[in-house]
Amino acid sequence: MLAKSTALILIGYQNDYFANNGILKSVLTGSPTPNDVMSNTIDLLKALESSAMAIFTTPIVFTTGYSELTDATGILKTIKDVKAFQEGGAGSGISSEILAFGDKIVKVKGKRGLNAFYGTELEQLLKAIGITDVVTSICIDSSARYAYDRGLNVTILSDCTAGRTTIEQDFYCSDIFPIYAQVKTSKELLDSLY
Repeated sequence: MLAKSTALILIGYQNDYFANNGILKSVLTGSPTPNDVMSNTIDLLKALESSAMAIFTTPIVFTTGYSELTDATGILKTIKDVKAFQEGGAGSGISSEILAFGDKIVKVKGKRGLNAFYGTELEQLLKAIGITDVVTSICIDSSARYAYDRGLNVTILSDCTAGRTTIEQDFYCSDIFPIYAQVKTSKELLDSLY
């Protein structure tokens, strides 16, 4: 995988998932844990600091009244019920561990649902710099499927993602993600870059 034509897309690296008092941290009870995911991601980001790989973060932020979620189900219903990722709230902020990498990570605004491409400029940004491969981590199913449908080669990092349970995580990594993506660990990704 050629680093200069690959982009890492960090989805959902926000306080409501990762802060000690994160409103949704307890939703992810499987393995890897949110702490494991963050640790693995930070190790990956450190290894990529001098790389030509582009890195984007796409935080999800909702208006105070959640007008975007008219008929929310699943995780979006949970987000609305517990009032997570509210505009202006501490929980919607990007995790300090990610912010520590400064300008190496480009923030893409506008995400208001599960797909990091919908309502954002992410696709245009990727095209503008010649990206052919994307690597996704955290809330990734909708975004990875969209990227695949748009002709991008998709890799999902099994150790930088988390399910609500270990069974869910294992099932997605073994049976769902391989339909449209390669599933690798962050170490396997680093070993495949040139």
